[in-house]
Amino acid sequence: MPKPTDDLRIRAIATLSTPAEVMRDCAISEQAATTVRTSRDALHRILAGEDDRLAVVIGPCSIHDSRSALEYAERLAAQRARLGDALEIVMRVYFEKPRTTVGWKGLINDPDLDDSFRIDKGLRIARSLLRDINELDLPAGCEFLDMITPQYIADLVAWGAIGARTTESQAHRELASGLSCPVGFKNGTEGNIKIAVDAVQAAAQPHHFMAVTKDGRVAIAATTGNMECHVILRGGKAPNHDAVSVESACAMLAKAGLPARVMIDASHANSGKRPENQPCVIEDIAGRSRPARGASSGDGGKPSARRAAGSAGRPCAGLWSEHHRWLHRMGQFGASSGAAGAGGASSPLVGDE
Repeated sequence: MPKPTDDLRIRAIATLSTPAEVMRDCAISEQAATTVRTSRDALHRILAGEDDRLAVVIGPCSIHDSRSALEYAERLAAQRARLGDALEIVMRVYFEKPRTTVGWKGLINDPDLDDSFRIDKGLRIARSLLRDINELDLPAGCEFLDMITPQYIADLVAWGAIGARTTESQAHRELASGLSCPVGFKNGTEGNIKIAVDAVQAAAQPHHFMAVTKDGRVAIAATTGNMECHVILRGGKAPNHDAVSVESACAMLAKAGLPARVMIDASHANSGKRPENQPCVIEDIAGRSRPARGASSGDGGKPSARRAAGSAGRPCAGLWSEHHRWLHRMGQFGASSGAAGAGGASSPLVGDE
């Protein structure tokens, strides 16, 4: 008998609940489904230039404690209702953390933060929290890192992101082509915007690839393509939230035959990875009441701004005072942007990452 040649570095394999089982145990409610559909429709109109409001994705860096996350969500839901005429607010609810080398990979991978890697528990916590947040009439945005995780939670996600480390991945572009929500692709960690433009172009096309069904079977997925993808400017070796960078990104999209849809991340390299600099980025964006006309596409698609605040170890409650101020500042910008009209130049969407 030949010596084994497979699984030589696999220490153990444990079974996992199927997506269907987890979805059955934590079924989407009518209210949650309505929140998801309503926000996706709103984001579609904003991306198409049919809605003058500003889209804002805001929240903690990552979720490590569902109770504090829900407390934050309750406060954010109240602001969403109050500022709804100017902003389409989506809560950043990130359960997966891409690592440059190693480190805690997020609530789904290790929900107890003790290297026990109880992924089944993490999936159930994540799904339950997303349902609870949506039931507050507050939509959720998630980064999709693992290729199987979306089968467990994507029905509860209004907006998705593909990170800087995975934007160039063919598998993630294929995944985005089949997701039911708008998806933003970040520029590369070094600042390469072209890979994000290429990703948007690829995700807009139909694809066939291997996938896992809700029942946990290996299958072939055939997608229709996702026309609601956009570029996220998160900086690189230097910030790229300025007007010139936005115009350049829009020009690259136009050259590729794509709508000029750009989101600005006010964190990461755009803030020099210093949280105290994030308000300056937001103020810079808000100060541009009308971006340059050359940055617009024919359909008036809007660019957007995003921001990530806090870290896994920082309580969500500690973020609220600063986030409250930023939301009201962006609300003023969103209102003035809407008053300016959507006929010519594109207006930024603002997000938080």
